[in-house]
Amino acid sequence: MGQIAETGFAAGRAAELRAALVDELRTKDMITSEVVEAAVRRVPRERFMPAGTDLAVAYGFDSSVVTKRDEHGVAISSVSAAYIQARMLEQAELAPGMTVLEVGSGGLNAAYLAEIVGPEGRVVSVDIDPEVTDRAATLLERNGYGSRVRVVVADAEHGVPGEGTFDAIIVTVGAWDIAPALLNQLHEGGVIVLPLIMNAVTRTIGFRRDGDHLVSTSVEVAGFVPMQGDGAHSDRVFLLPDANGQNVRLLFDTHVPDQIDRLDGVLATDRTEQWSGVTIGNGVSFADLHLWFAWFLPGFCRVAADEGTELANERRWFPFGVVHGAGFAYLTVRPAGEGFEFGARAYGPDDERAAGAMVEQIRAWDRDGRHVEPRFGYWPADSDHSRIPADAAVMDKTHGVISISWS
Repeated sequence: MGQIAETGFAAGRAAELRAALVDELRTKDMITSEVVEAAVRRVPRERFMPAGTDLAVAYGFDSSVVTKRDEHGVAISSVSAAYIQARMLEQAELAPGMTVLEVGSGGLNAAYLAEIVGPEGRVVSVDIDPEVTDRAATLLERNGYGSRVRVVVADAEHGVPGEGTFDAIIVTVGAWDIAPALLNQLHEGGVIVLPLIMNAVTRTIGFRRDGDHLVSTSVEVAGFVPMQGDGAHSDRVFLLPDANGQNVRLLFDTHVPDQIDRLDGVLATDRTEQWSGVTIGNGVSFADLHLWFAWFLPGFCRVAADEGTELANERRWFPFGVVHGAGFAYLTVRPAGEGFEFGARAYGPDDERAAGAMVEQIRAWDRDGRHVEPRFGYWPADSDHSRIPADAAVMDKTHGVISISWS
């Protein structure tokens, strides 16, 4: 009796938390349609979590839960936070009767998809890892979705064997590029939603297929575990040691500055700083500044610092930097009125040039990009690139180019 009562209590508590989560997602406009709301209200999130996951975590607005790590402890599979799952479902513009492909299995998201497309629709979920697909298939079967979702072991870089085209594709892993085989399985006018990595900065973009290319319909800030298999992409990592033997790591997505060995020993030099005059209020997002850097700041890199380094001990720095000649600079802020002012702190013989390059782009973002929603396009290698908007910047990928228009 005690176990039954405890189970009943847990189920009741889960139902309360699920209702509260849906209300929060509605209030914050992460859920905007009746079909997504109904799916999130119906599917018990806790049943797709690892054993022992606290209900408060399972139903947290922004709580992601790791389900598998590699031999180095790096997360390679996870249940995404509720807000981004809901937002991606909305970005996909789903409706009953649709055929949907999910790339990156877990079970929970596929259950949401099955609820939305209904018995007349079709859901296929693929993952490269058999352990992940086995877990997803088991959980879907256990919770009544086994006959409604086909779970397949496949590398989505090469498409999904035995399937035709889909009305929508949702990719739940970080993608550096979009595989031609995957695009070939998207209907004309269909939507693909994926976390697209652009010079180490990720945006979850909803793209609609428009003839030979894709046009963005929605953009969300979110991070995901990286794609595995033939679509994987690794950063180039360089270490800057300090005087105590600790390291600052510079991570470059593709283009590594020439003669980067000129940075040897720069952390032992005196640090300089420059300030932009550009301010932001407390609690206001400036995520698009990071995106601006990724597109328009030559020598841009992500930065990570070991505990004990000067950077790690500094409270107001952000993991974005720039290499300019023999100078390295990173983004920082200082108090200004009721908010903060952006600036750059730098090291090395070319410290002033590195800091100046970052400050220049902070001011350019404030002038030209801060109050504008960027638009993206994806142009496969065999598409008509003459149709890329004249005001767009482009970024090369393996299978095509991405365009961004900030006007």
